[in-house]
Amino acid sequence: MMKQKKIVIFGGGTGTSYVLKGLKYFPVEITAVITVSDSGSSTGRLRKEFSTPAVGDIRHVLSNLSTLPDEIRDVMEYRLHTKHSDLNGHAIGNLLLTSLLNETGSLQTSIKYLSKLLGVKHTVLPLSEDNLTLMGETVDGEIIENEDTITKAHKKYKRFFYKENPHVLSEVFAAIKEADLIILSMGSLYTSVMPHLICDDVVKAINEAKSHAKIMHICNAMTQPGETDGFGVSDHVNSLEHYLGKDTIDVVIASNTIISDELLIKYETEEQKDPVRIDYENIKNAKYELLESDLLTTVDGTIKHNSLKLSSIIFSYLMNLE
Repeated sequence: MMKQKKIVIFGGGTGTSYVLKGLKYFPVEITAVITVSDSGSSTGRLRKEFSTPAVGDIRHVLSNLSTLPDEIRDVMEYRLHTKHSDLNGHAIGNLLLTSLLNETGSLQTSIKYLSKLLGVKHTVLPLSEDNLTLMGETVDGEIIENEDTITKAHKKYKRFFYKENPHVLSEVFAAIKEADLIILSMGSLYTSVMPHLICDDVVKAINEAKSHAKIMHICNAMTQPGETDGFGVSDHVNSLEHYLGKDTIDVVIASNTIISDELLIKYETEEQKDPVRIDYENIKNAKYELLESDLLTTVDGTIKHNSLKLSSIIFSYLMNLE
């Protein structure tokens, strides 16, 4: 029997979980490394109350990797709605992970327990067990603290760093060392992907892995207000390689779907988002391979990647590696 290829994917919640939703059906070994610096919504409230790493992105990934029926998986994503309780707005999965963390004292162990309950057949790792605070320095020298504030500030940033000294799990480095493909996922560029790359040891491990693994980036379909306004595909790659080093990324997946004018207007007016352009003029001299395809679909008026189609491209690329 042919040995399964190994994938390590770095990211956060929504973007990464959408990739994994389809990729879990393919015969590959997946290790998902998830950022723990989210500070908004239910996760942010739990962090303040219990002084824990962020659990929301991890919950979302576990839900999408679950092999249980949708009705059971949906319980993880359900948010309590009660006006007269401190539980209002909390996702059930966040409460479960926080409870397990308080019981076990380890986020990694808590993920293992919940993975068993949800029938997850792949590995999910937090980047760190530390309670990390993401920091951003703007181009005019202002220091902004916390992930949600960084996005809401609508500033241009010249660098990101952690307030604390992050201790990355040894299992993360072991997974990188064994990987055939390392994916920098789609998702919020500055607050889901970049938090991994501001760890020098992670960058060093990824660069050392280039002797046996390819480095892939899945580009966002839409810009992120306050983060990547006006960005094209090459801008996303340049931002990542600012930390990784020039010409580190081997292949980029991008969507060339034509979006209707109606949806474009909706996204521009309601969310201040625009499509990420495939800026061929800047890519033509780049050393990375561009894999473009009609990857987007519309679900309830919202633009989403077709998870299975995206995963098929990833798997096909992986299988064609020597």
